[in-house]
Amino acid sequence: MHFSHKSRLRMGAFGFAVLTLLSFVPGGQPQDFSAQRIIRVESSLVAVPVMVWDAKGKIVSGLAADSFRLHEDGVRVPVSVFLTSEDPIKIALLLDTSISAKPILGKIRKAARKFLLQLRRGDSAMIAGFDSEIRQLCPFSSDLEELKDAIDSARSTGALTKMRDAAHHLLQYRLRSISGRKAVILLTDGQDHGSRISKQDLLDEAAASGTIIYSVYYTVDPQEILKQMGLSSRIPRKTARKEDGPYASWYASEKEAERYLQELSELSAGRFYRSKAADLDDAFKQIMLELRSQYLIGFYPDDSKLDGSVHSLEVEVAVPGAVVRSRRSYRAVSAVE
Repeated sequence: MHFSHKSRLRMGAFGFAVLTLLSFVPGGQPQDFSAQRIIRVESSLVAVPVMVWDAKGKIVSGLAADSFRLHEDGVRVPVSVFLTSEDPIKIALLLDTSISAKPILGKIRKAARKFLLQLRRGDSAMIAGFDSEIRQLCPFSSDLEELKDAIDSARSTGALTKMRDAAHHLLQYRLRSISGRKAVILLTDGQDHGSRISKQDLLDEAAASGTIIYSVYYTVDPQEILKQMGLSSRIPRKTARKEDGPYASWYASEKEAERYLQELSELSAGRFYRSKAADLDDAFKQIMLELRSQYLIGFYPDDSKLDGSVHSLEVEVAVPGAVVRSRRSYRAVSAVE
């Protein structure tokens, strides 16, 4: 039997913060993401989400447990947990309801409602929104009408955008205790104003969580946001859209936000999508296609590994020329320190 392995994960470097629409202040020096991440595992089971493509780029589904080999620090370890697309999945849909999203919130709601129609028997979803506050609009449910009503209730209620805090809240308090296949779908322009958790800490938490994060990033027109704020701009639209024009700081912050969301998704073994508001349906379809083909394998590390050190993970699959996307490392510590 032939085993092969490649990785799609890429590393980047950046930091960002936007204080006002027209004033950009960097949020610290760029961080080196090429270094090994410190990933804390607080339960003994290490869950490893896995996606597999063949040499032609087609998603490979229907593999059995014996098609996978999992290596910890280069040594093969027994797989204790194996779940496939046939097993239910829990999806947390996290909607940006900040003022920057207000111009396209209607399109976001419409695309999210259509996405829910793809849920299968046994699947469940929860709906949450964030701006100055983080609101659970609906707990995990399989009732489509309840979920749709929750999406329709999403409203902007504050000027801040606590994107990182919202993602942290879901990972730590809504999904951490849930076993099995689970994912967060984050719809946002990536801007963050007011979060308490740092960029680095959220990245580490995402990598350690065993929850896949799909970031759906969309851009917004700064002049449209001004209109939502009751302000007007006399700057011609053609001039306003130039990256070296009067809104240069806004477009610079957009690029940094995009890089951050990409890093957040890739560290969790998820995927980043850049989408126009009109194309959100396509992004949702691609996400569901992946979720329908995602595997979850897990193992219990030996007690000697609970030493606070970083341990590498590598997944091999019995598919010639296979491309594998999976979690790549973790840091195990004893529950009692």
